[in-house]
Amino acid sequence: MTTEQTQWLLDSPEPWTRYRTLIDLLDRPIDDSEVQETRQDLLGHPLVQELIAKTADWPGYALKRHNDARHPVYAFTTLADFGVQAADPGMAPGTEAVLVHQSPEGMFETYAFLYKRFAGIDGEHWTWMACDAPILYALTAMGLSENGDVQAALNYILGTVQTNGWRCRASANLGSFKGPGRREAPCPIVNVMNLRIIANYSRLIDSEAAHLGAEMLLRHWSQRGQIKHFMFGIGTDFRKLKYPFVWYDILHTVDVLSNFPIVCDDPRFLEMVETITEQADEQGRYTANSMYMAWKGWSFADKKEPSPWLTFLVNRILKRITN
Repeated sequence: MTTEQTQWLLDSPEPWTRYRTLIDLLDRPIDDSEVQETRQDLLGHPLVQELIAKTADWPGYALKRHNDARHPVYAFTTLADFGVQAADPGMAPGTEAVLVHQSPEGMFETYAFLYKRFAGIDGEHWTWMACDAPILYALTAMGLSENGDVQAALNYILGTVQTNGWRCRASANLGSFKGPGRREAPCPIVNVMNLRIIANYSRLIDSEAAHLGAEMLLRHWSQRGQIKHFMFGIGTDFRKLKYPFVWYDILHTVDVLSNFPIVCDDPRFLEMVETITEQADEQGRYTANSMYMAWKGWSFADKKEPSPWLTFLVNRILKRITN
């Protein structure tokens, strides 16, 4: 990354971009005065305050589809990406509300709208499916990784990985329900989500679960255009740069995989990285070419101008794999 690119990120009006640039790209310590000042700007920013207020309203409303980008779960995950912690002002109501609803298996539940095909259950209920994992990612990233309830959820995830990665799973109260795929097939988005959680635990970076999940995603990339798992394929839309990290796309997948040194010299992974970097403009900046309308107004949901946050994310990937 050039000095000019770094300075562009540091000059950004987005305190979340400046904060993560200082910590993740420049390796500044958390107690550095500029880091602390920028963190306060982050916490006080009106858009961040809106997200914090959204988490306090958990569960918000009954979830009908897991790629609903306006749902409060993605306010949680985006705040976690920015560096907001559970102990920060305004976060306690939301995190405490999440922790209240934990299934016997250990997974945290989401308030969901169910149809008759869900084991004959209809209406709005607290339950969980494997793609509810983003809320666990948020808890682990926000400083609650060693919380006992969070550990129970982590242990469940670690115990359910198969030789071909993670498969579609759901709460026992949903009977034999699964998503639209073969029962023995892996689910790509669940593998991305679970690896994202594992990446918050240094002791698990080289674990068997990490190896199995990463291999599933790399294998899927190598079979692009040939195989879909649970309707997840790898085509034109997959290659588009998009944030927040909600569903199965290249930036989400590569950002997660870049946490694991075991993949960083794998030709399949390097192909994925190149698919991203070839989208840079002449100044090495990145612009969204897909967006969630629920996030309109944020730089990463602007398809006309380069996004400091997207540019930071790509450069953090490059830093991880070259260190």
